[in-house]
Amino acid sequence: MSAMCGIFGYVGSREDAGKIVVDGLKHLEYRGYDSWGISYKCEDELIKIEKETGKISSVNSNDFCQKSSIAIAHTRWATHGGVSKCNAHPHLSEDGSISVVHNGIIENYQDLRNELKNKGYNFASETDSEVIPHLIQEELKSCSDFSTAVRNACKRFEGRFAVLAMDSNSQTLVAARTGSPLIVGVEKADNGKIDGFFIASDIPAFMEYSKTVQYLDDGEMVVTDGNKIVFTDLETGEEHPKREIEITWNAEKANKGEYDHFMLKEIMEQKDSVARAVNQDEEQIKTIANAIRNAKGTFLIGCGTAHKSCMAGEYFFSIIAQHHVNVSSAGEFKPYHHFLQPESLVIVVSQSGETADVLEAMNIAKEKGSKVLAIVNVEGSTIAREADYTLLINAGPERAVASTKALTGQMAVLILIAYAMIDKLQDGKKQLLDATALINDMLNPRYIDFLRGVAGQIHTHEDLYIIGKSWNFPMALESAIKIQEVSYIHAEGFAGSELKHGPIALVEEGTPCIALIGNDELKGDIIGNTIELKARGAKIIGIAPENNEVFDTWIKVPDAAAAQAIINIIPVQVLSYFLAVQRGKDPDMPRNLAKSVTVK
Repeated sequence: MSAMCGIFGYVGSREDAGKIVVDGLKHLEYRGYDSWGISYKCEDELIKIEKETGKISSVNSNDFCQKSSIAIAHTRWATHGGVSKCNAHPHLSEDGSISVVHNGIIENYQDLRNELKNKGYNFASETDSEVIPHLIQEELKSCSDFSTAVRNACKRFEGRFAVLAMDSNSQTLVAARTGSPLIVGVEKADNGKIDGFFIASDIPAFMEYSKTVQYLDDGEMVVTDGNKIVFTDLETGEEHPKREIEITWNAEKANKGEYDHFMLKEIMEQKDSVARAVNQDEEQIKTIANAIRNAKGTFLIGCGTAHKSCMAGEYFFSIIAQHHVNVSSAGEFKPYHHFLQPESLVIVVSQSGETADVLEAMNIAKEKGSKVLAIVNVEGSTIAREADYTLLINAGPERAVASTKALTGQMAVLILIAYAMIDKLQDGKKQLLDATALINDMLNPRYIDFLRGVAGQIHTHEDLYIIGKSWNFPMALESAIKIQEVSYIHAEGFAGSELKHGPIALVEEGTPCIALIGNDELKGDIIGNTIELKARGAKIIGIAPENNEVFDTWIKVPDAAAAQAIINIIPVQVLSYFLAVQRGKDPDMPRNLAKSVTVK
């Protein structure tokens, strides 16, 4: 099976389609980098295919300059079926006339594969994806139209998927989606004439050529020959006209610039991205605050890093607004449906706006008649379009797999809402804007060099623990995620008071332990927990506004009141980055992970 992969296709008047899709894949590599592949048609009309394991970033796109005006491409992150050339996409039909790339999981692929095997089809890979071109070939036996055959095949699939297909008998791309994202880019000449179309998992793939997009919604199909495009309902075939939308951000924001890695660039961008998150329509924030006040039960839901922002949000609402909200990981939300009613409010948080478990949670909420508020980074994403209300955090493109600036933007928005609930929105805005100034001062070259040095002291250790209390507790959990995913150090986060209930047994002489501390009502408690660690031989790294004799190393952070969680996580992000680099790992593309988790 394949999931969380990058899909890209082009058809139009250009004659270097192979080169175009290879270059586009490089912009999608954050979505999957186990293997890559392309299919294209040249003048002999035969489909040519190239695929390899490994990253596409080192591939020379000029090797694919054969005259061609149609191509599809794929970069893979495998969930099932090993990383191998035969499992890489695209996959071909039995007769070689149909090429397909796929994102997601065909849950009933075993039944379909057995059915096709009984009809004489052979399978070269271990993937679920290979059933797609074979089934399309089979459907063409009962209809002569390629797009109809794709539609009929897709109607038989179970699960969440995005499919992009081409055939040797037409100059046509056909795509369909249910769950996994697909976006159309429209290329126009200066006179407004259509020059071609791009179909991709994400906008950066085609931003060099177009900033005009059309969104393919769930349960829809699109057919284009490069001159025109038709969107239809996947089930009924009814046409769904689409409006064109202009993208406001530019390609430069998605490039590394002066930095060696996207992760460090995106960490440093928090000088500005937090301020953009704070720049919200005040009436909309007040409306949402009022909705939370009046709701009969509010749930905060996210996955991974977004879930940690939700956990911090629970503290923001409790401490700032004296209001209770429920928090759940999206993947564990289903049992809570018993509590949902039409008067409930479900707040979903996601960087990509495509997270599968979050989309499932939204469906559960809608089935109960509950309203859904989305806090997302990607405008036009599925979550943004399907929610009743949407707040954008405006962090800009996040290309590193490890989320950084999206997290702090999410927390800033939640703090704003909490202050709005007690009619102190202006106080909240001032506090957050003050925090952005503090971040700007903090992230200076000397500070970054200091954190590089701290990483140098501990990068050879294989175990590391982080503690915090109040809103610093979810940041301890988030710190562990960052360190785990990019440096592969075994890191765990704990509530400081939980140490005595088991985890302190893990600590031995020299074990590095990070304490996240603020000048709040629990400062004394977390200092006491830190002393307990020190007494067991731990090497203490204190992240705090003030030094303390228990720290072996003090990482100074500004005192930021309710924004302390935002401030405290940033040096850990930098530390994680340097731990990865010093251990010889690629922080942008950690093993076994991909950016957008579009499968459950």
